[in-house]
Amino acid sequence: MNLTNIQQKIYEVRGAKVMLDFDLAILYDVETRVLNQSIKRNIDSFPIDFMFRLTQEEWQEISSSQIVMMDTVPKNRSGKYLPFVFTEHGVTMLASVLKSPTARKMNIAIVRAFIGLKKWAVDHSDIIEQLEGLKQRIEEHDIQLNQIYDAIENLLDQKVEQKTWENRERIGFRNPEPIKKGMKMG
Repeated sequence: MNLTNIQQKIYEVRGAKVMLDFDLAILYDVETRVLNQSIKRNIDSFPIDFMFRLTQEEWQEISSSQIVMMDTVPKNRSGKYLPFVFTEHGVTMLASVLKSPTARKMNIAIVRAFIGLKKWAVDHSDIIEQLEGLKQRIEEHDIQLNQIYDAIENLLDQKVEQKTWENRERIGFRNPEPIKKGMKMG
């Protein structure tokens, strides 16, 4: 599996980059149940900053996002248990719990995917700064535009107050010959 596919399975929850237990199970070629049993047998290796269970709100946000492909969500997930998520350190710890050659190879690929995301963020930090600058300028322009609109409205209100309906300059077509009653136009 290439790094891009793995990176698409990395989400941000509680300010940390994480992977879902069932995505990891697919990558490691084991059942989610087997993965979670291995973790429970070695629970001391997975402190809260390595692994935690999603809340219902977090799960709904992730599962309803366009990023999650619904065919990867296990069909038997009845909502009885919410998924576990693993930080980069938790994924690294999985290598010591799952000892198959497939798990070791995939673990290396996953760690490289996390590193690739960090490298991308560092390499593109200037873009983030530029976006922040643009956001600030747009906010300033919005304020200036609102001030212009307010000024135009005030000018229009003053103009309306200055001219009354009766003494305004008439506009439109003027017919040099008044229409006589009963004459048909035509």
